Amino acid sequence: MMSASTAAPSGILLLEFDPAIDNAEQGKTLQTGLSVVLQIGNTLWVANDETASLERLTLFANEGSNEYRHARDHKRFQLNDYLQLPAPSTEDPTEFQEVDIEGLAYENNYLWLVGSHSIKRKKPGSGKTAKQMQKQLAKLSVEANRYLLARIPVVERDGLPELSREATSKGKSNTAGRLQSVGETNELIAALRDDEHLAPYLATPGKENGFDIEGLAVSGAKVFLGLRGPVLRGWAVIIELELKEDKENPAILRLQQIGPGSRLYKKHFLQLGGLGIRDLCIQGTDLLILAGPTMDLDGPVAVFRWKEGTRSKNECVLEQSQIERLMDLPFGVDADHAEGFCIYSPSPKKQCLLIVHDAAAPSRQWKEHALMSDIFDL
Repeated sequence: MMSASTAAPSGILLLEFDPAIDNAEQGKTLQTGLSVVLQIGNTLWVANDETASLERLTLFANEGSNEYRHARDHKRFQLNDYLQLPAPSTEDPTEFQEVDIEGLAYENNYLWLVGSHSIKRKKPGSGKTAKQMQKQLAKLSVEANRYLLARIPVVERDGLPELSREATSKGKSNTAGRLQSVGETNELIAALRDDEHLAPYLATPGKENGFDIEGLAVSGAKVFLGLRGPVLRGWAVIIELELKEDKENPAILRLQQIGPGSRLYKKHFLQLGGLGIRDLCIQGTDLLILAGPTMDLDGPVAVFRWKEGTRSKNECVLEQSQIERLMDLPFGVDADHAEGFCIYSPSPKKQCLLIVHDAAAPSRQWKEHALMSDIFDL
């Protein structure tokens, strides 16, 4: 694997949110914890992992420039308007539990999204006694909305892409749909319960090297899921799927038998030096990988390229020498954890990487309801 020095941003994109809808759980604002980012035409789509919505911003060039440097005109799309989410909130039946959105992709006029598929451990509150904190740390929970893998049709209205339950594209009917639920989880988790590598980690919370999806890329019929955890002796995992609509209900997606022995998935193992996968995106036929710690730690963070990764026909095991390390990214102390990235075109013939951060540092919050995200040259 080639060494790479820490890269410096080549530019900044300013994201500005509408104060009236700039909210996540527990009084937080969206920009303090963005988990995903995706460019579709002249719009930018982001999400905070503590919501059940997607946020669209429209891209603008600054005066005297021909490159997009400002994203504003914030519009919210509630997922339950397009999908039947597995679980409402326990406090208010009209509200919905967070989806913990960790991946976005756009392919064939569908916006794809994936939740973490991970269980949660209670975070101990401050001011508690040792016994109370021990009791809180023992509490694990399964939240059904986290087990969401879905696609929603994208249509154009007034010159901007937006979501729709149904749409017609090239004479074909597109319908919003999600992977079949199985109890509180879904068909993927049910298929993994006997997996020799991943089954032992399904009962371990995310951020503890437990099963935790944090990347999504879609190429044709192929759906790639990048795992933050588990990392197995330094090897990160990408799961490959293919989904088709249920014959009786197009709003339900079913896994296809694509793996060895008629398995419903393929597994790819990548030696990323002990890092887990934090996001995926596609450039041409290559799969780009944002990687960072699987545990709740500061850095290191790096971007890798799996050349021709979208064209893989068999399950792959890739040594360090088979993966290109493009760059190391800067990270903060208890802040600025690179969480999502996408191929970003500030102008028609230019491609860069755009990075958004979890636990965004105060220095990124240029003003109230606004955030500076980093652009890196490829």
